[in-house]
Amino acid sequence: MSWLSNSQAVVLTAYHPSGKDQALGGSHGKGGEEAASSRRYGQYTMNQEVTKVTERPPFDRSSSQDSLDELSMEAYWTELENIKKSHENRQDDQEVVVVKEPDEGELEEEWLKEAGLSNLFGETAGDPQESMVFLSTLTRTQAAAVQKRVETVSQTLRKKNKQYQVPDVRDIFAQQTGSKEKEAPDGTESQSVGTDENKYQGKDDQASHLGVGGKELTPLVPEEAPASETDINLEVSFAEQAVSQKESSREKIQRSKGDDAALLTYRVRKDKTGTTRIGDLAPQDMKKVCHLALIELTALYDVLGIELKQQKAVKIKTKDSGLFCVPLTVLLEQDQKKVPGTRIPLIFQKLISRIEEGGLETEGLLRIPGAAVRIKNLCQELEAKFYEGTFNWESVKQHDAASLLKLFIRELPQPLLSVEYLKAFQAVQNLPTRKQQLQALNLLVILLPEANRDTLKALLEFLQRVVDNKEKNKMTVMNVAMVMAPNLFMYHSLGLKAGEQREFVMAAGIANIMHLLIKYQKFLWTIPKFIVNQVRKQNTENHRKDKKAMKKLLKKMAYDREKYEKQDKNANDADVPQGVIRVQAPHLSKVSMAIQLTEELKASDVLARFLSQESGVAQTLKNGEVFLYEIGGNIGERCLDDDTYMKDLYQLNPNAEWVIKSKPS
Repeated sequence: MSWLSNSQAVVLTAYHPSGKDQALGGSHGKGGEEAASSRRYGQYTMNQEVTKVTERPPFDRSSSQDSLDELSMEAYWTELENIKKSHENRQDDQEVVVVKEPDEGELEEEWLKEAGLSNLFGETAGDPQESMVFLSTLTRTQAAAVQKRVETVSQTLRKKNKQYQVPDVRDIFAQQTGSKEKEAPDGTESQSVGTDENKYQGKDDQASHLGVGGKELTPLVPEEAPASETDINLEVSFAEQAVSQKESSREKIQRSKGDDAALLTYRVRKDKTGTTRIGDLAPQDMKKVCHLALIELTALYDVLGIELKQQKAVKIKTKDSGLFCVPLTVLLEQDQKKVPGTRIPLIFQKLISRIEEGGLETEGLLRIPGAAVRIKNLCQELEAKFYEGTFNWESVKQHDAASLLKLFIRELPQPLLSVEYLKAFQAVQNLPTRKQQLQALNLLVILLPEANRDTLKALLEFLQRVVDNKEKNKMTVMNVAMVMAPNLFMYHSLGLKAGEQREFVMAAGIANIMHLLIKYQKFLWTIPKFIVNQVRKQNTENHRKDKKAMKKLLKKMAYDREKYEKQDKNANDADVPQGVIRVQAPHLSKVSMAIQLTEELKASDVLARFLSQESGVAQTLKNGEVFLYEIGGNIGERCLDDDTYMKDLYQLNPNAEWVIKSKPS
């Protein structure tokens, strides 16, 4: 299309590999330059290794019916050809996304804001106590990542002679490292440690002392149960694990990387205090989780020598209505007027529904495109009739619906994986081991905007259902990944020349990421326990400060301080003997029940006791309409999974209240 070729917009620039990768690219000479110039597929430029296919075999539809595994790369190139044809038949104006080129230090300053540390700088600087509480809960590698960005911003602001206060990074971290040893928020003794990621005493020390600045996190790795090759440890910082692995056995990393090629099945060890998933926490705690996830992701990339830079998009033109080329947030706003509480665009849901109505056993599903001209006409008709409810869905063939679904994803004005983190998703392929790639993807999913994350989840769940029928539809997880990767990672992919598709570009890399997103989606929507623990520590410290402030206030007002303290201490213990919790269920027949804690008592058992006393609605409630919540103490609010052992959780948060209620929509 001519609109792109004539555009003066700045595009997302490719990630520039360092060291070995640069040497590899440089060795191609002129060929490498040609490859570099051909990597740009429309508005978004892809990170890649320079690799070429000497000759691309002709596409044989009949041979693909027996097995697509051998032709998985062919599926990728064919999908690119289909995308090009689709765009040739689309004349609509699309939103142009311009990426602002950052000034020196601007990215780091933006990073600190995203990490919740903006009050260290600017006009609000000068009372960074809230940030000090936050920093005190960081691991050493996390603190090193923060310190690195603080130093860069400090230098930049001094060069610019900013008028507001510019704190010295040594002053910020001295307030932590100079702290006296004291009890950590969870009751463990703490010790002062440095922020240099290289100052380690070995794997055992790293695993058991994840502290920073006068705080030591609880030893979280069971000594009697070492992790197996396929375990993903959610109890210890991913970056700390990377340091330990990097320092203890470089040979093991290389060996495990080879083993990973077979894509072993990874598992998460059961946690007796319960697994926390995205959506289980209150918004104020989820905000803290996102801050910590960004710092942890940056620390992980720092340790592994991978550059992580966020992009900042500036929208020049946008549509405020319609279906295609409309921002997710705008779509959801107009959808929520039709269906309150909608979290996934209605058109997206309907397209998936239409595909599934045709049966997921259809051979070549998602791979075989609909006719380009027919897709164009359907788009125009949908735009005019979808919200009126007059569109004839019977006229949409199954392959047409699949093509429309992919078109919807491609033509989102900003990537489903977000402009800010698209390059970080791409960089995942450069991490040394499969386990580290999964850890990075886990953090990136947490960081996605809520609308993007919910829509991505719906997409991945649908793709898994397609894969579940691979015996009939011939679409294995790798085949689906090859077809879907260009649609998620390459946007408005225009101007392709026939010969350019013979380069692998990022095909293998981004298809691998897509593969991991599909196969491990359940894990990727889990919030690591070490991050939840850090949130608990922040909350405990903040409560402690609030309590001190309240005591001072009461003293000034001449209240009986001793009486207040006694009431505060016994508030949660009233009428409840030791080893017993009182569970509230305000919306059920039995509104309250005292339950004796035992070693084997689970959250599901507590729910079962309440629901067994319900009458007509008992069966529907058992199907997931109500959940047991942990509220207060060192957490805002947390929905418990069925396998949570209540005694273990009570010991972690003895001041919590326990409430049975439904999840907010």
